[in-house]
Amino acid sequence: MAGNSPRVGVLALQGDVREHLAVLTALGADARPVRRPEELAAVEGLVLPGGESSVIDKLARAFGMSDPIRDAIAAGMPMYGTCAGLILLADRIDGGIEGQQTFGGIDARVARNVFGSQTASFETDLEVPALGDPPVHAVFIRAPAVLEWGPDAEPLASLPDGRVVAIEQGALLGTAFHPESTGETRFHARFLDRVRDRRGINAPAS
Repeated sequence: MAGNSPRVGVLALQGDVREHLAVLTALGADARPVRRPEELAAVEGLVLPGGESSVIDKLARAFGMSDPIRDAIAAGMPMYGTCAGLILLADRIDGGIEGQQTFGGIDARVARNVFGSQTASFETDLEVPALGDPPVHAVFIRAPAVLEWGPDAEPLASLPDGRVVAIEQGALLGTAFHPESTGETRFHARFLDRVRDRRGINAPAS
């Protein structure tokens, strides 16, 4: 593995971990599963996969990962959350189970399962100006949506009804859909660009 490949992790407590690892590896990253704080400390960026946000929250606390992830966000580590991962990156959550927490970092309010149950999953093509052409073919599975966001957060894509389904704030990126399941690699590439950008400013010890 080339020494200059971005060293990135996928939080591997629950969800579609393998799909993200495959996309990141195909893009030239040194990608690995992350379950423990020492594994988080060894990477330069982290993907929070789709799954069940309340389960990932509980497991992150059980594995002692919640505070290290929050500390990494505060320190500027790039992160990319898909579906449940978007919920986990939001500062505020609608429809969470009792006691559910997020890691936070994106000044936004995100609603869980806003489009309904598994049977209400759907696909659509999204214009994402930040990525250019062609449109993004997006798959929504029990997906969340961003209902409100603050001045530092930038919506990247929305549905025709105005609900925001991709958002960015600094080094943090979130999508309500699953690019890793459709062969769409531009969001992962954007995340890796953030990792490289940060390396240029603050090269990690290795």
